Amino acid sequence: MRALVTGGSSGIGASASVRLAEAALARGEQAMIAVCGFDRNPRQEEVVRSIESMGGTALALVGDLADPAVPEQLVSAAVAEFGGLDALVANAGVADPGQLKDVSLEAWDSLFSVNLRGPWLLAKASWSHLKQSNGAACFTSSMSGQLPHAGSGAYSPTKAALTLLAQTLALEWAPDGIRVNVVSPGMTRTSMTEKMYLDPQIKSAREKIIPLGRIGDPVDIANVIEFLVSPLSGYVTGQDVCVDGGYTKSILSHIPGRPSSKS
Repeated sequence: MRALVTGGSSGIGASASVRLAEAALARGEQAMIAVCGFDRNPRQEEVVRSIESMGGTALALVGDLADPAVPEQLVSAAVAEFGGLDALVANAGVADPGQLKDVSLEAWDSLFSVNLRGPWLLAKASWSHLKQSNGAACFTSSMSGQLPHAGSGAYSPTKAALTLLAQTLALEWAPDGIRVNVVSPGMTRTSMTEKMYLDPQIKSAREKIIPLGRIGDPVDIANVIEFLVSPLSGYVTGQDVCVDGGYTKSILSHIPGRPSSKS
């Protein structure tokens, strides 16, 4: 398994990097993971050490996906080191909450450059390598890309567009033997959301509306990412898997009262 994971320094990306390596080694394959982050930091180094400690190879790469030259640079570096690419995990993303009427043009463009243009350019740079390996790509979207999320600023629109980007790629790349899928996390405790969950009242209130009764862990998302780029999902493409403990499917159950046929 030769994989490139963006946003790999922490949260979902870090868990996915380790899970991909672990699963590949369990299948008797080599595990070569490019752990990509915005900059070099101790968390990225920890992910690299974790992969190497289990017998895999890890390559630490850095770059700002807002720079249009970076996606191709990351892919080229990984391919040069690994000799090819079997999986692309376009996971990196940024958020900037606010009312849409208040979002500045700069903030709008900034989110779209990282959350949408970056993954598109990563896909373009990866296509020939994934075609050669009959590989797969997984894009990390959000349940906020499935449903409108007031107050999320440009985040929800970027994630909705990302899902359609990935599903369009799935159709275009299927003849090339490349599978493309989406994972849409629900409420998940990551470095981006940690401050929210340090408030016990918010944490408890959120847990109460999730059917499975808990906040998601990055490992929950990483397990699905690993499945979607592994041989186990060889007949799965163009899908958006929402990993949210059942929350988005429970919306109607929050309506007071019960459905009735009586007038």
